[in-house]
Amino acid sequence: MVFIVGLTGGIGSGKSSAGQYFSALGIDVIDTDQIAQELTQPQGPAIIPIKNRFGGDFITADGALDRKKMRSQIFSDSASRQKLEAILHPLIREEVSRRIALTRSCYIIIMIPLLFETTDYHHMIQRILVIDCDEQHQITRTMARSQLTQQTICAIMATQISRQERLQKADDIITNNQGMAYLNKQVIDLHKKYIMLSKQHPIIQTIS
Repeated sequence: MVFIVGLTGGIGSGKSSAGQYFSALGIDVIDTDQIAQELTQPQGPAIIPIKNRFGGDFITADGALDRKKMRSQIFSDSASRQKLEAILHPLIREEVSRRIALTRSCYIIIMIPLLFETTDYHHMIQRILVIDCDEQHQITRTMARSQLTQQTICAIMATQISRQERLQKADDIITNNQGMAYLNKQVIDLHKKYIMLSKQHPIIQTIS
């Protein structure tokens, strides 16, 4: 029996930092982005299907997904995005299911950047937690941690639902505009809340 919280937010909002704070509190955190990266490492389970579908040009010399080239492809062609998702999403769901079965914490955080853009996990999540910040913080943080240009970051943001829509769909919101200490405080407060909710509403969850 496990209580599941879906954690989401726009690019650069601080999802990973929030996830790390929940993990430090002893909560199992499943990161779907990390799973996707594992699946597309050299000899990863997704490599052969991706090569068969898109061609060898999208695979690096060491056998991993060429992320930069694929990013450019899926942003310019929605059909390519759908083809990639058709390969990755079932594999990610399978791994999420496996990790849920191994959990030992009183509730689970599943980090799903595009939670509202996909229906893959809606049937299994009891609450939705949105990590929110203003758009300038999103851009600044993403540029600081990656080699993406502001133009590319804005293009990524344009593929996601709006900030306002995300907030309207949230059960809980963490505002991440004021530094790590404030972020951690909000995580601790929600941790206490989720412990109580997990005791009140234990549900057996499976992924079909």
